Amino acid sequence: MTDFTGENLTGSRFEDVYLTDARFHDVDLTNARFHLVDLTGAIIRGAALVNVDISGDIENLRVNGVDVVPLVEAELNRRYPDRVKMRPTDADGFREAWDILERLWQQTVERARGMAPELLHERVEGEWSFIETLRHLVFATDAWVRRAMLGEPSPWDPLDLPHDEMSDEPSVPRDRGARPSLDEVLALRADRMATVRQVIADLTDEKLAGVTDPVMEPGYPEPESFAVRRCLHAVLNEEWAHRLYAERDFDVLKSRPAGT
Repeated sequence: MTDFTGENLTGSRFEDVYLTDARFHDVDLTNARFHLVDLTGAIIRGAALVNVDISGDIENLRVNGVDVVPLVEAELNRRYPDRVKMRPTDADGFREAWDILERLWQQTVERARGMAPELLHERVEGEWSFIETLRHLVFATDAWVRRAMLGEPSPWDPLDLPHDEMSDEPSVPRDRGARPSLDEVLALRADRMATVRQVIADLTDEKLAGVTDPVMEPGYPEPESFAVRRCLHAVLNEEWAHRLYAERDFDVLKSRPAGT
């Protein structure tokens, strides 16, 4: 095992690295950035967590002996009253959730239209720009609704943007350098949202409890059957989370002094 003792690794980059069961003692992580890390079972003692920002799938997180997750969940539900509707259990619940998402996204798009076009291509803290976010949501719909649920082997548009962590798949486009206009992406997005709207309009509780027929051609997701509920929850989660990310980044861009 590699032993880093008394080493100065300032500015080091760790990517696709396994640190399972690693031990950290007297380590300075000031200003470190962690993205897509799995900290399941991690134990931190004697730490100084000041000005720390954590987001992700968090369960059973105890801070000084207190499980803070219920407190966080309650506060998030207070801030975003529609949030609880994003965990529907029946077909009517999915219809209500989609109506909410369409309403919220309309507000976010209107905000985007009031911004300078170049800002819609700007990344904040390395996260996707607004245009990239919309492109990714097109991909999510193509993957989980058009491919997994509707059985289209290759539903992609050239502007589809898979998540960065997905392995390259020759059948799936991934043009990171594309810079389409807002109107161009919104036209594509409107088409995909209409597809989701129709699928959910036709949804019954019986269909929701079923599974999809596997699409055997290569692509994403993998050629296998999926629970219909899982596919639709994936779309709801993507739509809800990425809109909040977009609004968060708009706040940052708006607060910057002109010309920076």
